[in-house]
Amino acid sequence: MNNKRTWIYLLVILLAIFHQDFWLWNDVRLVFGFMPVGLAYHALYSVAAALIWALAVRYAWPSLIDEEKADTHREANGTS
Repeated sequence: MNNKRTWIYLLVILLAIFHQDFWLWNDVRLVFGFMPVGLAYHALYSVAAALIWALAVRYAWPSLIDEEKADTHREANGTS
């Protein structure tokens, strides 16, 4: 397994751990004067999840899937 894929797996595991934000359950502070801190945390968490997913697609996506799809497309169109 390549090194980048290992890092992606570790980031996904960390994301799963940090999803459990029990330390913010009783926090009444507001971010920007209107947003509860727990909601702001999850907004940033969503951005982090999207970035990690983009990294996973870029560096850990199995190339075999794309090759099979290209082969199927070529067969359907009668090209080689």
